[in-house]
Amino acid sequence: MPPRRSHKKSRAGCRRCKSRKIKCDEVHPRCGNCVKHGVPCDFEHPEIIAELQAAQTASVSSPSTAAGTPYTPAYSPGAESVSNASTSRFQRAPPLCRSPPSQALSTTTPVAHRMLELRLMHHYTAMTCKTFTFTAPTTEHIWKITVPGMAFSGSQHLTDAILAVAALHLRSQSPNDKDLVRASHAYMAASLAEYSATLTKGIDSTNAESLFLTASLIAFQSTATRVFMKDELNLAQATGNYTEDFNKQGRYTAAGCYSIPFSWFHSFQGVKAVTAASWPWLRTSPVVTEVINSQVVLQLDLGLDRQTFFGHLLDDLSEELEEMANPSEPALLHPDSPGQPFQQRRVPASPELVTSTRQAYQHAVAVLNWAHKIPHKGAPLAFPATVSKRFIELLEERRPRALAILACFFALLKSLDSVWWLHGMARREVLGVVSLFNSDYFGPEAYSKWWPHLEWAMRIALYETPDGSSTIPPEVWGADWYAEEQALKDQSEHSYYRHIELLCQTGNSTRSIPEVP
Repeated sequence: MPPRRSHKKSRAGCRRCKSRKIKCDEVHPRCGNCVKHGVPCDFEHPEIIAELQAAQTASVSSPSTAAGTPYTPAYSPGAESVSNASTSRFQRAPPLCRSPPSQALSTTTPVAHRMLELRLMHHYTAMTCKTFTFTAPTTEHIWKITVPGMAFSGSQHLTDAILAVAALHLRSQSPNDKDLVRASHAYMAASLAEYSATLTKGIDSTNAESLFLTASLIAFQSTATRVFMKDELNLAQATGNYTEDFNKQGRYTAAGCYSIPFSWFHSFQGVKAVTAASWPWLRTSPVVTEVINSQVVLQLDLGLDRQTFFGHLLDDLSEELEEMANPSEPALLHPDSPGQPFQQRRVPASPELVTSTRQAYQHAVAVLNWAHKIPHKGAPLAFPATVSKRFIELLEERRPRALAILACFFALLKSLDSVWWLHGMARREVLGVVSLFNSDYFGPEAYSKWWPHLEWAMRIALYETPDGSSTIPPEVWGADWYAEEQALKDQSEHSYYRHIELLCQTGNSTRSIPEVP
């Protein structure tokens, strides 16, 4: 028998693969096993590290119920096992009397767990559901009555999503409650797993509504979680996981202090993808159409008019695109790890890429101009859902123009600072984005070059209203919200419903299944 080949053990795999004791292929931004099973990977989402650690710790204890029967976790790494567990769980007990959704809650006694779920559901119907409808109060009955009813009828991913956002809301009132911290992570992980498994099986008339509502709650949770997240770098260092892998993903700057919340864009883009893929059934749903039509109408001007409020963000765009097509100077790229020199690239971009880049910038700026006029109606929240995939790629590439646009988007959220899941968001995120310009990341001249495009965002982010409200005077903001709102109403003859209808008629997106964020 020939001798066995030597094997070098790697410690760079994702935590989920480590917990399952299987080999991780270490592919970024999501390893192959996590992609296969449709679950979040801590390579792509470092924020789930704490959840995975809690799950590993809980798995050491004896996972059994009070009756002595083996405990079957509702959330496991495999989508198929999740689906089977959920089915058997519904056969055993009603939704509010089931086993904990994650190993992170496996130490909770059955009585305590039932009380926790009752507490979460009560808080959702009494308080949390209202925070979805601050700009569209007419839909409150849908989120308060109709959505829980759909969840109880057999939609496990929707049930867990409801409990997850309720736990997150309660965390804002009791930030030191560890049970709520575990619950918010565990229920959302369970919801994501079941949601992924359902998408894999296919969208049809029986699940289209619940998938749309779950996708919306996932996007909400993804946004709200940012309020509670400490610096990811500190978490990685504390857990001993700050390695070159983090920098290969481009999550941390050379200064190592700010990471762009890509999960926002992925989750909101997921809502858009689910809507398009399930539109043949959603278009006749009174629940979904009421939610969609309650949103302020999206009216975009895609021209290059420098006179628009954010038109300056497109200054010198032609020169930048020309440089992409015919690079004359080396382009500075982010190093793979701290201490390494900046790499250089002279690869010309294809005409298709140049065109999509121009369109991505024009569309993103058009959304900013529209949202700037009526931010109090929740218009800024349309930005992460409506920007193009190419714009997200430009953010991932850390393009200065894309980051300047991002800073202006975050500044728009100042108008919604009174909403609990957006409070302080504008200040924190704008300062974070601007810090990228004021470091060695782009070179010494980047800050002075881009400051004129960042000045408004900084001024708004740091502005304090005298009465503590979210209303900012027109002379500071640059627009009269209520006058602009009336003007847009007078011009509007279409609805979001009609907008989506046209998009689905002009494309084949209804055949695609979205990737789980």
